[in-house]
Amino acid sequence: MRVALVGCGTIAPTHARALAALPDDVELVACSDVVPERADAFAAAFGTTARPYADVLADPDVDAVSVCTPSGRHAEVGVPALLAGKHVVVEKPMDVTEEACDALLAAQRSSGARLAVVSQHRFDDGTRRLREVLDSGALGRLVAADCRVPWFRTQEYYDAEDWRGTWALDGGGALMNQGIHTVDLLLAACGPAVSVEGRIATVAHAIEVEDLATASVVFADGTLATLMASTATAPGLPARLALHGTEGSVVLEGDRITLLALRGQDAVHGLPTADAVQVATGGTRSAERAVTDGSVATAWGEAHRRQLLDFARSVREGRAPVVDGEAGRAAVGLVRAVYRSAREGTRITL
Repeated sequence: MRVALVGCGTIAPTHARALAALPDDVELVACSDVVPERADAFAAAFGTTARPYADVLADPDVDAVSVCTPSGRHAEVGVPALLAGKHVVVEKPMDVTEEACDALLAAQRSSGARLAVVSQHRFDDGTRRLREVLDSGALGRLVAADCRVPWFRTQEYYDAEDWRGTWALDGGGALMNQGIHTVDLLLAACGPAVSVEGRIATVAHAIEVEDLATASVVFADGTLATLMASTATAPGLPARLALHGTEGSVVLEGDRITLLALRGQDAVHGLPTADAVQVATGGTRSAERAVTDGSVATAWGEAHRRQLLDFARSVREGRAPVVDGEAGRAAVGLVRAVYRSAREGTRITL
C-alpha cells in the first residue's frame, strides 16, 4: 500500500513514523501541503516526495491518503481522495460538522474504498484489556459511566496555529479537539447515545470556542453518563473513563487501567490488566496475555502504529477498519449535540 500524507503540520510526523514502522508492503510515497515550503521540509525529513495534491489524486500508484490537515478541512481533502479510488484515514475528529462527516461516508460508500478515523486510544493496551473486562460480563449490566478530560493548554498553544480555537476549522474547543478521544471510548463502551444535555464556557483563554464543557448523556440501553472536558484545568490531569455495572466497576485513567472492583472480591489497583481480567473472569492467566501490561500507558506513537496497521490490513482483507467512518461520525455527532444543547438551553435528542 503506497500512502500519501496530506497536511504536514503537528501530527504529520507521528503518522510518518508510524507508517515507517509498518511492514515493508506499506510505504509513504508522497506528501502535500498548502504551504509548499512546509511540504518540502517534511519530505526532506522523512525521505519522501513533496507533490501538489492534484497530482496525488491523479496518480494511480497512490493507494491511500492519510489526512492530517486542520480538522475543518478533513472532508475537503478526504472526499476527493475517496472518489478517486484512494483508501483514506483521517485524523480526529472526522470533521467538524455532521454534514462534512456524511459527505465522507457518502464518498466512501460510492467508491467502495476503506475509510478510517484516527482514534488511536482504542489501540492502547489498557483500552484493549478494558474491552476484555466488558466482554467477559464481569461488570454485570452497565448502568453508569463517568468521562473526564481535565487537561490544560496555554494561550501560546492556541496562538501557535491560526486555526486552533476557531469554530470554522477546529470545530470547537476542549470537547471537539481534546475530548473527542475519550468520547469515542465512551461510545465504544456504552453504545449509541440517544440524548444529551450540555453546557460550555470559555474561562481561561482568548479563543472563539469553549475551554470547558460538561454534559449528561443517556444511552440506548439506559446507561447514564457524565462528561467533562477542559483545557483550562491546570496543571492538567490524565483523561479518565470509569464504567460502573451491577456487579463491578473499572477505571481507565491515562491510558491504563487503575482499578477493577467486583462485588464480593478485593479491588484490584493498578495491576497488569491480564491479572485484572483473570480476577474478573475467574479464568487462567495465559503466558501470551501476560505479555501486555495494561497498567502501563502505551508509548506515544505505538497506538498510531497499531491503528495504521489495522487500516492497512482492512484494505488487504476487504473489511471495515476497527474505527470506521460510522464511529467517527458518532463521536462528532455527540460533541455537536452538546454544543447545540448549550446554545439552546435544552436537552437534545440524537
